[in-house]
Amino acid sequence: MFFEGSEKKVELITEPTLGSLRSLGRPFWTDIVALAKAEIISVISNEQCDAYLLSESSLFVWDKRLVIITCGLSTLVDSLIAVMDHIGIVNVAFVSYQRKNEYLAHLQASTFTDDISLLRQQIPGNACRIGHLDSHHHFIFTSAKVAQLAATDTTSELLMYHISGQLAQYLISDNQSEEKICQLLQLDTLFVGFDYDCHLFSPLGFSVNGIKGDRYFTIHITPQEQSSYVSVETNVDVNSAVNPIAAQLLALLKPISWDAIGFNTPIIASAKPKNICLAHCAYPIEQDYQVHFGHFQQLGSEVLSPEFM
Repeated sequence: MFFEGSEKKVELITEPTLGSLRSLGRPFWTDIVALAKAEIISVISNEQCDAYLLSESSLFVWDKRLVIITCGLSTLVDSLIAVMDHIGIVNVAFVSYQRKNEYLAHLQASTFTDDISLLRQQIPGNACRIGHLDSHHHFIFTSAKVAQLAATDTTSELLMYHISGQLAQYLISDNQSEEKICQLLQLDTLFVGFDYDCHLFSPLGFSVNGIKGDRYFTIHITPQEQSSYVSVETNVDVNSAVNPIAAQLLALLKPISWDAIGFNTPIIASAKPKNICLAHCAYPIEQDYQVHFGHFQQLGSEVLSPEFM
């Protein structure tokens, strides 16, 4: 069985004069994620954020910001257009639409080129690809309107391919439990004081959302042996000397290769597993706001097994 773990992502920031996005309520967001071919599984909330766990990843809603991440055969661009239609383009301060290349792209309902053609009918913006076309790569569209993004407004993404080791083996074993996976991921150590909500999919797959004040994290694991994929996203500092979240997750999951994307935060190489940075770049969204990208690969040679067809 194959499941497309590669994700699409929307981040939208509203103008200060617009009311709270949270006030739109769960029925509204149920309809929005349905347009992306997803369903709400559960939700946790605190005084600043509503975190929805979806059948196809996650939705986070703050008063003036939302983040939607979907995987599989989702049609996230339809959700984004519906949100912008509802609140009005004049109330959109900033929007980004991000899409990773898929393993089986021919099964998708659209291409990134199709998606940005629709978006540009709604809002002007710039689009680019980061990463090599014949390897893992990412497409990003950002609105052209000057939004004066704050220097403290940071997000980190860690995308891991072909995980290995004890934790990877547990994720494809029988009789897994949500509690055990959270324990093996060391969530209480990595994200101290966070409330989190998780779901174990059948036959395989795991998702978890966490929130603490306006901080969030989300982890999605597609553990299938031939194309395992793990995505981590958070606005917590993953490179902290006190709690180096990215380095600890890489040591736990031991991916053969991985991408790191930092929105106004640097990319720092991890010591374990031993690796080499194969490619990197940085480019500005705004004058003082940079996107950083790095693609890393283990130094050791991978032993492959033939896949009979």
